[in-house]
Amino acid sequence: MYYLKYRPQSISELDNPKARELLYSILKQNKDLPHAFIFTGQRGTGKTSSARILAKAINCLNNKFANINDKVDPCGKCSMCQQITNEAISDVVELDAASHRGIDDIKNLIREAHFAPMSARHKVFIIDEAHMITYDAFNALLKTLEEPPDKTIFILATTNPEKLPETIKSRCVIVNFGAVTNKDIVSMLKRIISGEQLKIDEKTLELIAETANNSFRDAAKILEELVSLDKLEYDQALAHLYTRDNKQLLEILLDKDLQTAIDWAEEFYKQGGDIKNLISFTLKNAKEQMIANIKQNKKTLVNKLALILKLFQRAYQELRYTPNDLIPLELAIIEFYNSTKPN
Repeated sequence: MYYLKYRPQSISELDNPKARELLYSILKQNKDLPHAFIFTGQRGTGKTSSARILAKAINCLNNKFANINDKVDPCGKCSMCQQITNEAISDVVELDAASHRGIDDIKNLIREAHFAPMSARHKVFIIDEAHMITYDAFNALLKTLEEPPDKTIFILATTNPEKLPETIKSRCVIVNFGAVTNKDIVSMLKRIISGEQLKIDEKTLELIAETANNSFRDAAKILEELVSLDKLEYDQALAHLYTRDNKQLLEILLDKDLQTAIDWAEEFYKQGGDIKNLISFTLKNAKEQMIANIKQNKKTLVNKLALILKLFQRAYQELRYTPNDLIPLELAIIEFYNSTKPN
């Protein structure tokens, strides 16, 4: 998979410029490293990749942390960097809290944290989807964050920092990765196509970036999909991704009747359109239009767009539970019209 194959292995390779600057700033400080971090940002912005890079940097055998020079980037060549890259070292532990969120999982992690590192300078625990940890498990983790074992660092990665207890957040350094831009994504895609020796024009790369919903991961997956289908020409990619059609739904919701919107959605689905991608585009376009109309003080239109954002955000979340992707979308469309029709 392109996203894994071309995952950044050093700070300088990070495609997210904000993440790059933040990591450099943290690691260049002369004082002791914080013992706990919260990496927060949208999905696919490089949080987990950055956590792994930080683990390599502070354990590298050929940089500042080994008292060799002033560089904070991991060399990527020493035995320690290689072991962390290949996930072949017990001192760097990753836990997916989406599936390991209970108190027993966290107690096992805490127990392991109190053992000294086996071969690295620092033991690093990376907890992905940290907002999924249960209340009791967070309480168990709290004391360890208050009195951390020596040479142990925790990195909690999350897309929903508001779901983390304030007691946890107050004991961590919060690193906000923000949202990535289409320009950042195109830069990442160029790195991949260079490595794969592909020929794709700028317009197609921009199309992929626009479709990726501000996610490096999604952009890499879309590129790989287009390569596998041999649809690298712009018109081929456009037809496959239904980008033009995606933009039509918002216009229909604002200007046409319920039956037209339902008929359009069903035809889109029958033709193989990606409902998740459609909802993402509608959310993005609705937000952009809402902000523009707030500035113009168009209250009625702003209220309609805000309602679309609310309903489509819920539909997006419901996609993971439905046997048919069209159902959450159609329910959102129906509720929108029911809520906005004249009394």
